[in-house]
Amino acid sequence: MLDPEQKHRLRKTFALVERQSHVAALVFYQRLFEIDPALRPLFKTDIEVQANKIMEMLGAALSLLDKPEELTEVLEELGARHVNYGVKTAHYATVGQALIDMLASVLGKDFDATTRIAWTDLYRTISETMLRGAARAAH
Repeated sequence: MLDPEQKHRLRKTFALVERQSHVAALVFYQRLFEIDPALRPLFKTDIEVQANKIMEMLGAALSLLDKPEELTEVLEELGARHVNYGVKTAHYATVGQALIDMLASVLGKDFDATTRIAWTDLYRTISETMLRGAARAAH
């Protein structure tokens, strides 16, 4: 899991991203659809609504970093729901790349190597946990 320094760095940089949450979320989705245009039809709701959801999800995950059991439960449920949206295992890597690219774009100089590692580790935890929930839902 994440060490205290990584948690601090994640929360600090997310606070910077949150100040520009609308822009950050739109940059995320623009990058996601650049990487894989075939993902666009999976998003049935307005992209503005989706933009709010991604920021809320990241904020919720960060708020539960010190409550790993709760975080696991939330993420497994989220992964199970995403099966119904048509999300496939391969999509998680694409989302991860779009997230890291968005953070690099929005944070600029504040997205140094240590911060990149912290966000990559967090996303790995998120995706692995969601995939466990998806696997359970699929069976």
